[in-house]
Amino acid sequence: MNPFFGEFFGTAIILLLGGGVVANVSLDKTNGHNSGWIVITFGWAIGVFTGVLFAAPISGAHLNPAVTLALVLADKFPASQILLYFTAQLLGAMFGSGLVWLAYKKQFDATSDADAKMAVFCTSPNIRSYGYNILTELIGTHMLTMAVLYMAAPQVGLGALSALPVALVVLGIGLSLGGPTGYAINPARDLGPRIMHYFLPIPNKRTSDWKYAWVPILGPMLGAASAAALFLILKSF
Repeated sequence: MNPFFGEFFGTAIILLLGGGVVANVSLDKTNGHNSGWIVITFGWAIGVFTGVLFAAPISGAHLNPAVTLALVLADKFPASQILLYFTAQLLGAMFGSGLVWLAYKKQFDATSDADAKMAVFCTSPNIRSYGYNILTELIGTHMLTMAVLYMAAPQVGLGALSALPVALVVLGIGLSLGGPTGYAINPARDLGPRIMHYFLPIPNKRTSDWKYAWVPILGPMLGAASAAALFLILKSF
């Protein structure tokens, strides 16, 4: 299978299971309503595990523009493929979040809380302070991409055996650093669903908060760059 489809469907799986657990916890008339943050973090981790397991033999399972950038900067992946991967990841995130909306269509209709509806698609800070919000995303993504850089095979990405370790890293980041911003740590994971939230016919929805949308793009990309730099420095010793 073409690497584009590996990245597309792998990222879609992450958003289907990750966004799905947020919908189950946040929306009205669900079996998991108000089941809490730990449930959400485990759902996202299992989404990452399943997405990586699927995509690893096809595309290397980047599934995240920040991961792709870090691998390119660390000379583990060809820069000529970066646009292909970014596009597949963004479209996959849009597709996966669209599936969540279809699966929970009646719950979206029954829920009056507009913030809860938006939370299914994209992140939002609990305290809006752009500098600190960027820093939180930078730190979280730095930890993720450093782990990936030490797991990834040269010129490829994560292997299938790395599905569980990277999922555990994502779980740890969510539990420890997810409080301030909701830990996007993946520009496609936030931007793609945010676009879907804007266009989908969700009743009584709020704005898609485009004033914040640049933060979960810039923060993770800076985190990826800092991780690649540190990786290269440590590798030189």
